[in-house]
Amino acid sequence: MKRPPGEEPLKFQRAARRDMTESEKRLWSAIRNRKLANAKFRKQTWLGEFLVDFYCAEAKLAVEVDGDSHAHQQVYDERRTSWLEAEGFRVIRFSNSEVMTNLEGVADAIRAALAPSPSHSASPSGPLPLPRGGEGI
Repeated sequence: MKRPPGEEPLKFQRAARRDMTESEKRLWSAIRNRKLANAKFRKQTWLGEFLVDFYCAEAKLAVEVDGDSHAHQQVYDERRTSWLEAEGFRVIRFSNSEVMTNLEGVADAIRAALAPSPSHSASPSGPLPLPRGGEGI
């Protein structure tokens, strides 16, 4: 959902939190209160212009649960995902049926997405280069 102007975003956000689908409720139950990989998720959160289903700020990870897809919805979702990724957010999507029939697999995929990637390691992979020509000493 694209952010409406004025004070409407808060109303939409509250309505989205209140009117979650069964699959969204099921996934929320599995990830809330740091139940999954000790990650804090928020539900129905605005990221820029877009309302995402679930968001973990620590990992900059948006989790989306998609309903029945229609061509126009797929185009919208692709544009939205492109914008979010361009802004530095990671997006992972699941269908309603995946959440309802394979919650453990969905949780495993989210857990894997939360794991730090080797490129974001806090320590370098090898020794630091030595200074050249007396520099730094």
